[in-house]
Amino acid sequence: MKKRIIVLGTGLVGSAIVKDLCSDYLVTAVDLSSESINVLKGLDNVKAVTADLSDSSILKDLVRNHDLVIGALPGSMGYKSVKDTIEAGIDMVDISFFPEDPFALDRIARNKGVTVVTDCGVAPGMSNIILGYHHSLMSVEKYECYVGGLPFKREWPWQYKAVFSPIDVIEEYTRPARYMLNGKIVTRDALSESEYIEFDEIGTLEAWNSDGLRSLLYTIPVPNMIEKTLRYPGTIDYLKMLREAGFFSEKEIEVKGNKVRPLDLTSALMFPQWQLKSGEEEFTVMRIILEGMDKGEKYRYQYDLFDRYDSANNITSMARTTGYTCTAVANLLMEGMYESPGINPPEFIGKTEGHLKFILGYLKERGVVYNVTKGI
Repeated sequence: MKKRIIVLGTGLVGSAIVKDLCSDYLVTAVDLSSESINVLKGLDNVKAVTADLSDSSILKDLVRNHDLVIGALPGSMGYKSVKDTIEAGIDMVDISFFPEDPFALDRIARNKGVTVVTDCGVAPGMSNIILGYHHSLMSVEKYECYVGGLPFKREWPWQYKAVFSPIDVIEEYTRPARYMLNGKIVTRDALSESEYIEFDEIGTLEAWNSDGLRSLLYTIPVPNMIEKTLRYPGTIDYLKMLREAGFFSEKEIEVKGNKVRPLDLTSALMFPQWQLKSGEEEFTVMRIILEGMDKGEKYRYQYDLFDRYDSANNITSMARTTGYTCTAVANLLMEGMYESPGINPPEFIGKTEGHLKFILGYLKERGVVYNVTKGI
């Protein structure tokens, strides 16, 4: 009998995860939105359920009798859904990228004998796996990650479309960015320290500090680590203006006698304009650079990813690069290739021999290809 997986959240990424897994497993897909659920009805091996996953009792009832849970909910719901799943005693792979510290749940997960892999997307996610692999073999002294998802067509005024949860996108513009400099954690404003990066496939993009290192700041002792988000040139200026003018503020203000959070108004105005049109082409670009010492010699590895929208299956590139990393790791757990009760950030996956090779091969089969160059 086929094993059972339940996917919590069926947005752009969650739906891609369901479609990828249902060829090998029985999949239950759950979302509050009947619109996103209806798209998945009729797929072989898929049971589509509409439910309010903010209700702990509903979530726990749903995940029971499954072999694995995939969390693909917005960040605001992520921590609670992981906690509920652990309490239900089911293993989990999560891509909600919640802001809370996942290791606060480590003890309860260990006590329950539950393996939870967090932040298992493209970055964080695949980027962590790559660093975890290299750190297990040699001394890494410098790690840089540049990553972004963008539409091919640059439309005024935003030159951007949200390829994952829009509210989580805004979080990138406001959350202070942490990185490692000479062995110490440094905190800078989001959108700070911009630079231009050239990519053969798309040209010049603008990079700025974002808080994407997350668990790497504490799990891997690399003295210099940084992650930057990529956008089209000019994006930083208008985002800084909106932020400094208070449009992203969560503090209520009074407007004609009514209390309103500026963030809610901004979201209501921006999200419809950020929505990808049907069939609109977009891409994911990522560059990872690792430098260090191996057997007394200096080395430099560079991983380059450039992935496009899958027009044949109507799956966005960000859903492919994020979702298929998640499903690759899900396969590791489902097939008994990885078991480690507690909270496991993706770098722990990368440290285990053979896992990076398996994941790169899994992604390549789906057309997501990382080109690796090595220099000294």
